[in-house]
Amino acid sequence: MADTMTITLPDGARRELPAGATGADLAAAVGRRLAESAVAVLVDGAPVDLTGPLADGATVAVVTADSEPGRRILRHSTAHVMAQAVTQLWPGARYAIGPPIEDGFYYDFELPGGAHFSDEDLGRIEERMREIVAADQPFVREDHTVAEGLELFADQPYKREIIEGVDAGEGAAEGAVSAYRNTADFVDLCRGPHVPSTSRLGHFKLLKVAAAYWRGDEQRPQLQRIYGTAWESEAALGEHLHRLEEAERRDHRRLGSELDLFHFPPEIGSGLPVFHPKGGLVRKLMEDYSRAEHEAAGYEFVYTPHITKAALLEISGHLGWYAEGMYPPMELEGSAYYPKPMNCPMHILVYKARQRSYRELPLRLFEFGTVYRFERSGVLNGLLRARGFTQDDSHIFCSSDQLEGELASLLAFVLRLLRTFGLADFEAELSTRPEKYVGDPEEWEVATAALRSALEAARIPFVVAEGEGAFYAPKIDVHVRDAIGRRWQVSTLQVDLQMPQRFDMEYVGADNGRHRPYMVHRALFGSIERFFAILIEHYAGALPTWLAPEQVRVLPVTSDHHAYADRVADRLRADGLRVGVASADETLGSRVRRAKLEKVPYVLVAGDEDVDAGTVGVNTRGVQRVRRGVAVSELSEAVRAEVAGRLATTGA
Repeated sequence: MADTMTITLPDGARRELPAGATGADLAAAVGRRLAESAVAVLVDGAPVDLTGPLADGATVAVVTADSEPGRRILRHSTAHVMAQAVTQLWPGARYAIGPPIEDGFYYDFELPGGAHFSDEDLGRIEERMREIVAADQPFVREDHTVAEGLELFADQPYKREIIEGVDAGEGAAEGAVSAYRNTADFVDLCRGPHVPSTSRLGHFKLLKVAAAYWRGDEQRPQLQRIYGTAWESEAALGEHLHRLEEAERRDHRRLGSELDLFHFPPEIGSGLPVFHPKGGLVRKLMEDYSRAEHEAAGYEFVYTPHITKAALLEISGHLGWYAEGMYPPMELEGSAYYPKPMNCPMHILVYKARQRSYRELPLRLFEFGTVYRFERSGVLNGLLRARGFTQDDSHIFCSSDQLEGELASLLAFVLRLLRTFGLADFEAELSTRPEKYVGDPEEWEVATAALRSALEAARIPFVVAEGEGAFYAPKIDVHVRDAIGRRWQVSTLQVDLQMPQRFDMEYVGADNGRHRPYMVHRALFGSIERFFAILIEHYAGALPTWLAPEQVRVLPVTSDHHAYADRVADRLRADGLRVGVASADETLGSRVRRAKLEKVPYVLVAGDEDVDAGTVGVNTRGVQRVRRGVAVSELSEAVRAEVAGRLATTGA
């Protein structure tokens, strides 16, 4: 056996190490700082514990705690420590699964005797977790056969169910399962990797308790889920907790009520919002702008019903694919009618209403179409996850030689409109053909290449999610980051390789032959409701002036100034601005505070000197200094320029 081995680093550099060296040895050989921040290694792309021996000739990358893969390992390891703490505090507790999630982790438990966690229990659990961290307990990997695993977790039914479902090749070896032990009395089923010891953890916070069904199945036991977050440093943890505080302050459900925009009447049903006049006006402004831009870009408007016979959804496949997420049917005149879950089948019927020629392509159909999906109550989340919502749905039908150019134009159109709404920090994800798919592989390659070309032309960062496409289509998902750094998935472009076949769609080509069109699904906002919520949270309710339901509010100092205040308001309304007047039945200070709480962009104060001079005092939202003696004409011109400039700067 050789005394040394050669390891290749990601940059191609090579390191000579003693035979049997571990990932930790490699990190130390590269440098002290890397050794201190390392939490695992990738060996030929596969994650491995730092304590695992490396193989001669392997390509190895060190995973650090401040990287996203490293944070997932920190969070997964912290979840294990939380499970250990819970089982110590509640002997006999059963623990189910505890994965890392975005910005945190959770673990599901069943406490003995039907006991329930309280919010006060989180502090006790945290205290015990810190004791475990201070004990510097190593994470020791163990590999077992399925039979050994079942015996090891004899008193943990949820772990046993997972083990019983292990297929050959899914574990560390065929028919094997892996576990990690911290002490003689605590072991957890896990693939790993984990940090070397608990002392590498400690920057964490438990956040809340929630209910969760085992395997997400309402027919299975209801467990208790504890959510937490963990980071590589106290500073990173502090920044995240600050973001959570900001997210709470910006919660669109709270602001929707405070700003009188919308609510969810229980008399109508969960997940079904109603928009109040102010919210309805904002929505109208969003829709009017979008309609104008679509018309200018060559889209044609269609309108389709809210319900359909089952036969249409059988042809489209939705009854086979999405029946569990649909509202139940209504029996009418011997036929089953469903509230529509998608707009696309009806748009296809518009296309098929008559024979189409290549001269009509690309055909771009657009609709603000309301759809209904019976989301489970546990996942409803205000306007972000509702049961009734309006999609800004476009379906584009084109020939194969038009596909690449059409997708590039579509993506540019999407990004331009998103920028208009103040969202400009973009990322994208290209999802490619999964293992199980329908359609011709060659068509998949053409569609995927066209989507990639569109992303490259748009010059926005993107990642390729290999095999993550739907079984019928590759797609682009556009993500944006909001004002506090949260990532939202908004727009989607999807090349559908299934629907044109299911509906036998055709067009007559220049050769007089019949050809199958390509079909592109395109949602820009995703849904009006969800995008509305994202904007409310992005702006913390202080919508830009062009979108604000009330752009200007005029405050007469006393009742003697009412007539002048009304004249100012009439002048500004004549100039196209949205203006309110707050009568002097309260103190001026109270009315100014209310206007600021209601996020009005411009608050104008009119007193004696203003009446004589034709001026106003101007309180501009977000500006501390009050400007006095501003001519009404000057103020009107400035506000109108701001509104117009908001659109012009985005190319609209």
